[in-house]
Amino acid sequence: MLDPEGSVEHQPASSFPKVLLIPLAMLLAIAALLLLAFSATRQKEPDFYTFKVVNIRGKLVSLEKYRGSVSLVVNVASECGYTDSHYKALQQLQRDLGPYHFNVLAFPCNQFGQQEPDTNKEIESFARKTYGASFPMFSKITVSGAGAIPAFKYLIESTGEEPTWNFWKYLVDPNGKVVKVWDSTVSVEEIRPHVKELVRKIILKKKEEL
Repeated sequence: MLDPEGSVEHQPASSFPKVLLIPLAMLLAIAALLLLAFSATRQKEPDFYTFKVVNIRGKLVSLEKYRGSVSLVVNVASECGYTDSHYKALQQLQRDLGPYHFNVLAFPCNQFGQQEPDTNKEIESFARKTYGASFPMFSKITVSGAGAIPAFKYLIESTGEEPTWNFWKYLVDPNGKVVKVWDSTVSVEEIRPHVKELVRKIILKKKEEL
């Protein structure tokens, strides 16, 4: 179209239809919310240290207090054929490597052969007096089957290995992930190198951060 002066009339260029701006803004907002929700879900992904358990004296405690250190989770029993050798070796391991970078976490269980029949108080007294056990101990629980506590269900689901007897041993790294699992027949001395390697990595990392 020509203007009165005979020149071509220039229409202002349309950058983007305004009618589309609102839906686009809404889509971006929804995408941002979905991203946040996804991130939150990933952050809340459970690990061993996210669970709460009852200690040997009946107090509810969070396993979060052990995050950042290595844990050897063991279902213990006082009257098993493996009791003496395991308790002695577990206490020695605790003495050598704990408690700042490592802890044995002992969970009494009466499921197998009815070999942990006593009360929590009696179990603790036996472990402390007989073996000088200084590692954390928890209330007597069920470790396998439908009645297993959530913390042990996590260990089982993570490894595909469910305890079938006393003194199964799950090695948990500083982030709460299960690294290895051993049955009753594997001695504590056999797994010591695996524990020491994880502890060594923690110490090296801390030195690097200084």
